[in-house]
Amino acid sequence: MGTEPEYGRRRFLKESVLSLAKTAHEFVKHRDAPPEKAEPAPRDGWLRPPGAVTETLFLERCTQCGDCLKACPYGSIKVDRRSGTPVIFPEEVPCQLCEDFPCIAACGTEALLPVFGREEVKMGLAVVSHRDCTAGQGCHACVSRCPTQALQMDFEAFRLEVAADRCVGCGICEQVCKTVNDTIAIKVTPVRLFIAG
Repeated sequence: MGTEPEYGRRRFLKESVLSLAKTAHEFVKHRDAPPEKAEPAPRDGWLRPPGAVTETLFLERCTQCGDCLKACPYGSIKVDRRSGTPVIFPEEVPCQLCEDFPCIAACGTEALLPVFGREEVKMGLAVVSHRDCTAGQGCHACVSRCPTQALQMDFEAFRLEVAADRCVGCGICEQVCKTVNDTIAIKVTPVRLFIAG
């Protein structure tokens, strides 16, 4: 004995509506759910604090105590989430080259060694992307903020130049550039990338 056609259609419509409602409910649930936080990509442009010994030695000596972080009055020193060691992200909060270097004084393991003046600091070297730099259009914001006068305008070539012997890699220029331009045209290459050890 076959099913009545009318009953079959009603059942089919009811199941279709229920299925559609369930699909819509799932869609809304997923649409309104907070987005899954993607793990941020590891950052490579970080600097070690002033006075840092060579990278290999630094990793041996640093106990990840955080004393240098606490001593930094500007909050420039952060913890690298991969290694737990102290780093500086220059485009965010660069090193302000404090006169008495409290971060170095706070280090009890000689991972950071005393320096006798800011000119002895070597965290990195500023490198200019002349393609992105707007110095030729009149921007000299980084030049006026450089604490070691390592940046100069070459008015003949109409471009920004870095005096490598004066640059300590504090990152102030990088942070200034980020605040005044759409593209960061000057970035500090960390010393660990060009000095072995």
